[in-house]
Amino acid sequence: MESSNQFLGTERIGKLMQKYAIPCIISLLVGALYNIVDQIFIANASYLGSYGNAANTVVFPLTVVALAIAVMIGDGCCAFVSISLGQNEVPKARRSVGNAVVMCLVSSIVLTAVYLIFANTILAMFGGTVNAETYHHSQEYFFYITLGIPFYMFGQAMNPIIRADGSPRFAMVSTLAGAVLNIILDPIFIFGFRWGMMGAAVATVIGQVVTAALAVWYLLHMKIIRPAWADLR
Repeated sequence: MESSNQFLGTERIGKLMQKYAIPCIISLLVGALYNIVDQIFIANASYLGSYGNAANTVVFPLTVVALAIAVMIGDGCCAFVSISLGQNEVPKARRSVGNAVVMCLVSSIVLTAVYLIFANTILAMFGGTVNAETYHHSQEYFFYITLGIPFYMFGQAMNPIIRADGSPRFAMVSTLAGAVLNIILDPIFIFGFRWGMMGAAVATVIGQVVTAALAVWYLLHMKIIRPAWADLR
C-alpha cells in the first residue's frame, strides 16, 4: 500500500504538476461543456429557438448548485485522503472515501427531492415564468435534468477522489467519456427524434450516468485506498 503512492513524495514537483494539474483542468473544462453543447444544439433547432435557450439558461444555475455540493464533498475528501496517505494512515483515507460516497448519495437524493417538490416555485425564482413558451421548455428540461442529479453529483464528487488515488488520467477520461457521449446524442435526440428539450436533457443525463458508472467501477478497483463496506458507516 505504502509503496504504490511513494512516487508522490519522491517525484519532481514539476512532473507531478503536469501529471495531476492538466487532467484536473481538462476535467473541469469538460464539466462545463454539457451546458454549452446543449445551448448550441438547442439554438440550431428551429422548433425550439430562443425559448429553448432561455429555458436552458433558467435551469443552468440549479445544476451549478448541485456541482458546488459535489465539489465540496469531493475536494474535501481528496485533501483529507492526501493528508492521510502522507501520514501512512490508509484506514483513515478509506473511511474518508466511504463517508464521501454516502454524503454524496444522501445530499444528491435530498437535492433531487427538493427540486422535484418545489419545481414550479424554483423555476419562477430563476425567471422561468417570463412567458408561456419559456416556462413550458424550462419545466421539461428541468424535470429530466433533475432526475440525473444523483449521477451528476456522484461522478463529479468521485473525480478528485480518483485523482487522490493516483489515477488523474482515469478521472479525466471518465469525464470526457460522458461529455463526448452527450455531444453524439444531442443531435440524434434533438434533430433525429425531435424530442426537443427532453432530448437535450436525456442526452446530458446519459453522459452523466456513464461518468458515474465509470466512477463506481474505479471505486471497486482502487489502487491504494479501496474502501470496504464498513467504511461506508
